[in-house]
Amino acid sequence: MSDSADHLRPLAWKLRSIVGEDNVLEGEPMSGHTTFKIGGPADLYVIPEDPEEVRDVVAACGEAGEPYFVLGRGSDLLVSDDGYRGVIIAIADGLVNVSVDDEVMTCQAGVSLREASEMACELGLTGLEFACGIPGSVGGACFMNAGAYDGCMADVLASVRALMPDGSICDIDADDLQMGYRTSRVRTEGLVVLSASFKLREGDPEAIREKMDDLTQRRESKQPLELPSAGSTFKRPEGHFAGKLISDAGLQGYRVGGAEVSTKHAGFVVNVDNATAADVHAVIEHVQDEVERQFGVRLEPEVRFLP
Repeated sequence: MSDSADHLRPLAWKLRSIVGEDNVLEGEPMSGHTTFKIGGPADLYVIPEDPEEVRDVVAACGEAGEPYFVLGRGSDLLVSDDGYRGVIIAIADGLVNVSVDDEVMTCQAGVSLREASEMACELGLTGLEFACGIPGSVGGACFMNAGAYDGCMADVLASVRALMPDGSICDIDADDLQMGYRTSRVRTEGLVVLSASFKLREGDPEAIREKMDDLTQRRESKQPLELPSAGSTFKRPEGHFAGKLISDAGLQGYRVGGAEVSTKHAGFVVNVDNATAADVHAVIEHVQDEVERQFGVRLEPEVRFLP
């Protein structure tokens, strides 16, 4: 731990008593935990392995007055080059159990959407095909109501089990989650998803696989999946498509340092050559300014910035 983080030593000891010695890392580079492959070191990187440990870790951070961030698979995240001053709670490294009861599949928050959709396919359950190419975790997907190809979490989510701001653990029906475009109560009220239950339907495994293969092929043909990114960089502005606005503004290939507006899909900022977070920020801000100047539309990032 750096000298500047010495004040965290008592909290580090407390966290080790909760999750075990091996599950508390000091100075962990966040570049290894985001799909952008960017980010400096976190003061403490903590891996809880069950919901009760998540609750106790959050409580310990609160008692110590230290900031914390709940991390899924880092697929929509740009972490500062300076890293994170506080505690990263790494859900995707520990909460990965799945259970099935008839047509309801329950996944802990760290399960990847790809794994969830693959498992549903193997079980002959339809409904999660749209998620087969989304690189995030179940918890993160509930946070932002992730979606693709005319499907989204709100279509199949039955309920979530969440850690509430008061420290209690509650089951919440999907109808009560206020899910909208890239948002939900999870996001607006600071809930921590521990698990999610999906209401699926019986289907033909071959037909499900065929649909997933088709969506995968469409995604691979149109998106720059061969390069690190955080997926779609900007939210869809009302009445427009972000990628088309960026392309029409002549910004494909615009580059700062190692970050570039993808030449394959203008809606993606990609890490082409050891980009820094500062490089990505500069590209995003230039795109926002140019699109607004040319078309009067201010693009809103879908990527989250930490800090």
